Amino acid sequence: MRTIEIKSPLPGTFYRASSPDTPPFKADGDTVAEGNIIGLIEVMKTFQEIPAGVSGGAIRFLVDNEEPVMAGQVIAEVTA
Repeated sequence: MRTIEIKSPLPGTFYRASSPDTPPFKADGDTVAEGNIIGLIEVMKTFQEIPAGVSGGAIRFLVDNEEPVMAGQVIAEVTA
């Protein structure tokens, strides 16, 4: 079993849900498919969707909701 890292494509604020009133796109332990959205990065009031990019087993987030991230920072890991 290998671990695949999902990295932030740009700096900003990471959000695990589309709004405070909705459930997260994915929770720790969920399985993911390549096109699944796992979160959003907000930069200057613009939101960029973050796709999983891989299919695999359980996802584990390394960044909390509303936490600032840098470009290239690992935000989650997926077991494949």
